Amino acid sequence: MFLGEDLLAYLVLALGAAMAVGSLAAIVRPPEAPKEGELARAPLSRSVVMIVVGTVAAVWALASLLSG
Repeated sequence: MFLGEDLLAYLVLALGAAMAVGSLAAIVRPPEAPKEGELARAPLSRSVVMIVVGTVAAVWALASLLSG
């Protein structure tokens, strides 16, 4: 198989972790001077949902990779 048999698990791990870390960074450190038309800070409820979804996906993918 192209790039190994665990390609899907690696992709889910990468995307889930990126979703969780990116959403957390948007909450912790919002932009100092938002441009016109941009939000001053990320919506909290949507960001928390994205953090939870990304964390679940990353943990699931990591468990799949470690279980063999």
